Amino acid sequence: MQCYPVPDLQRPLVDKFYRAHRSSMRGKGEATLWVAKDDEIVGALNLTPLAGGHWLTGVFVAPSRRREGVAGRLIEAALGEVEGPVWLFCDPELTGFYQRLGFVATEQLPNELAARLTRYRQTKTLIALVHQR
Repeated sequence: MQCYPVPDLQRPLVDKFYRAHRSSMRGKGEATLWVAKDDEIVGALNLTPLAGGHWLTGVFVAPSRRREGVAGRLIEAALGEVEGPVWLFCDPELTGFYQRLGFVATEQLPNELAARLTRYRQTKTLIALVHQR
């Protein structure tokens, strides 16, 4: 399995992957899209630059490939290519998974993310995590 950032011309393939699995996730505008790929895309994520770091979103692994370490390998590959902190919001049930990858809980967020988290928490229970390089 290879994990790599997707060239701009292949960005539609990531959205096709998300749609094929009925995921609401999509490649975001200025985000760097990363994929895990064997013969086909089996996982994807978005890394959006902001505030001297990045915001990690859109982590999704094909249901048939879950519990194989795809997400962990994909996230570690992406983290290895960026500098500065990487923030994410997750469901409390996923906190342990992200902590094993080196993320820790935080309430210290860039203003843009703090505002988003406040808005998202009106309808969802989310934990903010950060990975410091």
